[in-house]
Amino acid sequence: MSRPSDHYDAPASAGIVQPRLGLVGWLRWFWRQLTNMRTALFLLLLLAIAAVPGSLVPQRSSDPNGVTQYFADNPDLAPILDQIQAFDVYSSAWFSAIYLLLFISLIGCVIPRTKHHYLALRAQPPRTPARLSRLAGFTTRTAPSGTDAQAAVESARRLLKTSGYRAAVFENRGEISVSAERGYLRETGNLVFHFALVGILITVGFGGGFGFSGQRVLVEGQTFVNTLLAYDSFNPGRFFNDTSLKPYTLTLDDFDVTYEEKNLKAYGQPIDFTADVTITPRGEAAEASQVKVNGPARTSGTDVYLLGNGYAPTITVKDPNGVVVFTDSIPFLPQDANLTSLGVVKVPDGLAEQLGMIGFFYPTQATMESGAYSSSYPDLEYPLLTLNVYSGDLGLDAGVPTSVYSLDIDQMEQLTGGKTGVESIELKPGESSELPNGLGTVTFDDAAPGAQNGDFSGSVLRFASFDIHHDPTQLWVLSFAVLALLGLLTSLFVPRRRVWMKAVPQTDGSLRLEYAGLARGEDPALESAVGDVADRHTDLLLSSQSATPASEQK
Repeated sequence: MSRPSDHYDAPASAGIVQPRLGLVGWLRWFWRQLTNMRTALFLLLLLAIAAVPGSLVPQRSSDPNGVTQYFADNPDLAPILDQIQAFDVYSSAWFSAIYLLLFISLIGCVIPRTKHHYLALRAQPPRTPARLSRLAGFTTRTAPSGTDAQAAVESARRLLKTSGYRAAVFENRGEISVSAERGYLRETGNLVFHFALVGILITVGFGGGFGFSGQRVLVEGQTFVNTLLAYDSFNPGRFFNDTSLKPYTLTLDDFDVTYEEKNLKAYGQPIDFTADVTITPRGEAAEASQVKVNGPARTSGTDVYLLGNGYAPTITVKDPNGVVVFTDSIPFLPQDANLTSLGVVKVPDGLAEQLGMIGFFYPTQATMESGAYSSSYPDLEYPLLTLNVYSGDLGLDAGVPTSVYSLDIDQMEQLTGGKTGVESIELKPGESSELPNGLGTVTFDDAAPGAQNGDFSGSVLRFASFDIHHDPTQLWVLSFAVLALLGLLTSLFVPRRRVWMKAVPQTDGSLRLEYAGLARGEDPALESAVGDVADRHTDLLLSSQSATPASEQK
């Protein structure tokens, strides 16, 4: 065929020129990439990876004391990590960006698939292939003599319907057949799983916006009141309103730890932590409760979790005239598994100079080869408190908040320990010692008199760190999680398959029945399922023929 006279052949060197997409084209391309299921899976994996730093470094939302200690232990690295929001991983900009992209991607994936699935549910099964012999599980049977093709196909349709298949009868070139399919519940489960994931994302975001989490350290005998000012640290959601706090009091009555004493390889390892508390909601009777690891106490819409614990030595400071100027139970932060603990005492008033003390507490004091002290067991077997005393400006008068767990000694003079030539103060429960420069005395109070007789059990109070958490969407998250699990199990274990049965008349007047199947994905039980349908159908035809009177068979 000749070409038109105005035909133009582009030179071979010109190549293929792609059309310009433009702004709308690029937006459409970006949307298709974002709503691709592979992208959603990649973002889900990325979200899991992005959550890993939250388990490697302490988080301000759950362990503010740990963050403070991390800054003290890593003064060079901590500020760098803080700049990339490593201590606030789950509220960081980069984690939120992955979270929102995953949310949009899942919605963009699920909605079109839901529409397609709805249309597929209303559509008829596909027509029977011309050659069933090419399909899996192909098998043939000979119908009982006198069986009508129409009746055989109709009985197969009823059998497949009762077996959970959607079935339809087709006729092509004189051959009548039934086409059946089942397993659409598999796709339904898949969609339910993805909708549940979207539901979890929405409810978690909603709970993060309207919930809160706060931390409070309580020493045995102390009481916490659920008001905003009573928290040591507080992390509200974006839409939190402090009027939603329900008033109640929580008293730490006793804190008990059980240690391993039978297995020498694990001797001294904690087995159980139990905080006995008394909770009193406003206008209601007090009720006793317990807080354990992974066993929170629940009251007034909040969950009270146990975060950490340690010792809180009670220290009293008196001036030279014997007047008490300071007394408090100071939580000392554990430094190792045997609860060697570090604490800071600040005495701003009542003495000739402001006083600061850095103390180490050893529940069971032992001496290492170097001469330094350590704790050899975490329980109170031979407790000892050592104090290094500093005098000078504590930095409290400037109005700048300072940590109760650290002491800035840049503007202070060291009076004991270190290079001063004066031994550090060493105290057992119930003992007192003179402060340097005649400033007064310091006493390590015995919380349970009896230490002087060698019984140190209960001589030092313990503290517990609680995380008080409110999430209004807990039941919703649980419901969506259960729904996601059920949808996932359904999508994994429900097979998607199609089965065909065709009645083919033979030249000798007999009727050949052909059966075959096709699976979507791996289905090792397909061939046996087709054989089972064939056997059941044949038995059904035989039983129906035997039930028909002989006069009707003729």
